Amino acid sequence: MRLALDWGRARIGVAASDPEAIMAFPVETVAAVPDPWPRLVELIEHYRPLEIVLGLPRNLAGVEGPAALAIREVSIQLAGFAPGVPIRLLDERLTTVTASRQLTGAGRNTRRQRSVIDQAAAVALLEEALRSERLTGVAPGELVEPSTAGEDDAR
Repeated sequence: MRLALDWGRARIGVAASDPEAIMAFPVETVAAVPDPWPRLVELIEHYRPLEIVLGLPRNLAGVEGPAALAIREVSIQLAGFAPGVPIRLLDERLTTVTASRQLTGAGRNTRRQRSVIDQAAAVALLEEALRSERLTGVAPGELVEPSTAGEDDAR
């Protein structure tokens, strides 16, 4: 079982995989403000994931900007709320575009997508991670090192 988070300023899309890590499914959308942590901790405790995939926003050229820096900070907080659960940062370029296309293909117009687009983006992110791992045998993305999280928290 794995969880994926598509973290935005207003909403956080959450997706999970089946225990065999074959497919991903939407879980819910969590409000990012004022404090998403109580609900996210409940979800982590409920699903007990082997790892959490967190989308890392990069621009189309692959460059990390302020949004990526913010997610790196979130990953450190997440490590504190999910001790012992590996957290991987995975490039999320085009996951929202992919999700929107899939929802449009399923008959949801842009207005009707708002309520589920973040979940669909989390599903796309997790599906990409699962596919990559099946093809390569290696978990994709950048592992957030627990020691790094502790050092940054101490600063």
